[in-house]
Amino acid sequence: MKFRVYYEDTDAMGVVYHCNYLKFCERARSEIFFSKDINIFDKDKGNFMLVKAKCDFLKSAKLGDILEIKSHLLTCKGASVVILQEIFLKSNIDTLIFKAEFTLAYVKNNKITRINDDLKKFFLNCF
Repeated sequence: MKFRVYYEDTDAMGVVYHCNYLKFCERARSEIFFSKDINIFDKDKGNFMLVKAKCDFLKSAKLGDILEIKSHLLTCKGASVVILQEIFLKSNIDTLIFKAEFTLAYVKNNKITRINDDLKKFFLNCF
């Protein structure tokens, strides 16, 4: 997923505010589901809850920069997945500026539960 950094993403110095990297990654994960017409946002069907985030802030992005987020599945267990997401600054030489490992638990009826087979196939084939 590629996008431009806008004024609303930055602080007074034109540097991306640190929590926005997490928002960018969330948007990229959501877009993957939207692109495959998979609804994981209905609590009655089950959804994913972020339970752990390990983040490395490597460099700063600035107002007007073009960023690209790449997402990779690291593990898919019974009730959780771990996804590596990396944000690159798109320029002559792509530069890794942020990376995070997100652990997401599958929740249904307010309880962590096993990921159904269709979603497991989705993660194994689409990430």
